[in-house]
Amino acid sequence: MTITEPELRTTATTWEPVCDLKRLTPGRGVAALVDGAPVALFHLGEGETFAIGNVDPFSGASVLSRGIVGDVDGVPTVASPIYKQRFDLRTGRSIDDETVAVSAYDVRVVDGICEVRPGGTLP
Repeated sequence: MTITEPELRTTATTWEPVCDLKRLTPGRGVAALVDGAPVALFHLGEGETFAIGNVDPFSGASVLSRGIVGDVDGVPTVASPIYKQRFDLRTGRSIDDETVAVSAYDVRVVDGICEVRPGGTLP
């Protein structure tokens, strides 16, 4: 979830800078540690940047940042490169098994730098 400029001014929590937006290839993910947690960061272009937990709950491997980005009925997703389960990039919920989810993190871009709010939430 990318937070828009007006919301930036009203958010009073701590954000962790992750990388320059220019370093992200649209449609691909990168792995980062945010406050010690493994996070997968995705920039889809058109102002859409998402962050979810990087650990695939089906395999236990930290690989979601290497997954295949796509969409299901307009919902942005990433498919795990191991067992191919898909996750909603907005919420972290599994598309294939609604009882499974990874954390979703708020993302914002400030002066060209992607920042992630630590402490992701489960849907």
